[in-house]
Amino acid sequence: MTETENCDFPDERFGKRFGSLLEMISHGVGDSIPAACQDWANTKAAYRFFSNDRVTDGAIMKGHFAATHGRCALSSGTPLVLHDTCEFTYHRNKESEIGVIGHTASGKNKAGRPIRHTIRGVLMHSSLVITTDGLPLGLAAIKFWSPKKFKGCNARKRKINPTRVPIEEKESARWIENIQQSSALISRLADCVHIGDREADIYELFAAAAELGTCFLVRTCVDRRIEDGSRAVAAAMDESTVKGVRRISVRGNDGEMRQAVMEIKYERLLLRPPVGKRKHFPDLMPTVIHATERDVPEGQVPIAWKLLTNLPVRSLAAAIKKLTWYALRWKIETFHKILKSGCKAEESQLRTSPRLANLLAVLCIISWRIFWMTMLQRSATSQPASVVFAKTETHLLDHFVKEKVARRPAARDLSSYIIKLARLGGYLNRAGDLPPGNKVIWRGMAKLNDIQLGFDFGPKSCG
Repeated sequence: MTETENCDFPDERFGKRFGSLLEMISHGVGDSIPAACQDWANTKAAYRFFSNDRVTDGAIMKGHFAATHGRCALSSGTPLVLHDTCEFTYHRNKESEIGVIGHTASGKNKAGRPIRHTIRGVLMHSSLVITTDGLPLGLAAIKFWSPKKFKGCNARKRKINPTRVPIEEKESARWIENIQQSSALISRLADCVHIGDREADIYELFAAAAELGTCFLVRTCVDRRIEDGSRAVAAAMDESTVKGVRRISVRGNDGEMRQAVMEIKYERLLLRPPVGKRKHFPDLMPTVIHATERDVPEGQVPIAWKLLTNLPVRSLAAAIKKLTWYALRWKIETFHKILKSGCKAEESQLRTSPRLANLLAVLCIISWRIFWMTMLQRSATSQPASVVFAKTETHLLDHFVKEKVARRPAARDLSSYIIKLARLGGYLNRAGDLPPGNKVIWRGMAKLNDIQLGFDFGPKSCG
């Protein structure tokens, strides 16, 4: 597996243990560490690996970052870097060595006061590189942290003005750090586009992208000042003319598909930095894109996308392309779903935040691989099966997943073997079925591993 070749551990024995551990956990997707390791010796070695102070998530991910760089160099087109933050919660007692990421209330006590609970866990900010066709090329940057204390935004605002706090003192600094790290990994900076949701609406991020010479596409939540500071973006866009309309299919509140007509506006505006930051950051000239739904059916929530980008937008077709790229941001949510539902990252019983971060780094590589295999099958690739599967695995898939003669493919390429793997996981492969999803892929991987264990053990038991 190329994800292990360029890891930077202080001892080569750590590298060997990481390689074997990655293989065992990937074969037992969703299993606990003891179930994946199968025996006490490997389980104990895994616990020691995750708890060793000389093993860090950065060292674990370094090989994967190098492999991502190689895949980006070989791919054509525009690389899209999707950024997002994900929470992993763990049920622990007050004395736990895992940090606090929030508080919640459940019910009320006899006095009528809410019963408050502390939410402990690990936060992860990840940057996933994909192609414009949706194929994930790998992670380009990742940060884990677990704060010792939690204070909500409202509590902070009562004491300080958040706009005057340096970005280095905020958790939002991780957006800037990840953009810098992922930009250093991708050689074609001018073609790279960093995409983020409303949490990425940070003026420092826009300035950092301009300084690096790379592009960004962000959904906004702040009505920023423009020109001489007397007007805001929203007022300028209200006065702007509609450049065109686009009909799209969306899922409504009732779960049924419906047609929505979107009015599209775009304007290039002079953006002013916040008042407390004008001495440190320059004015910018990004393009604002607004796509809002007209004639909203009764009972439906109107669709409204407000994007900000430093990409050139000179036509309706260009604006629609940027909206299409932003829609691909959902791919990183799918990646997080694989981590939580497929790899069951929140079911670990490791006791400290650093150990959990090391485990999550390993699971990130496995989750990317599941996602990559799923999307690889949809990309109509003609690559050989050896890109993903070992010779024994293709032999077992041929034996246990039979094809009907009428539907047997002429060439046994990678796509056909991914279909067979999905069928092991419950995919029916009927004529009208959609391509297999991530769930049947990770189920198929676990079942194929069980079959291979029997295949390897058979000759020994039969003499």
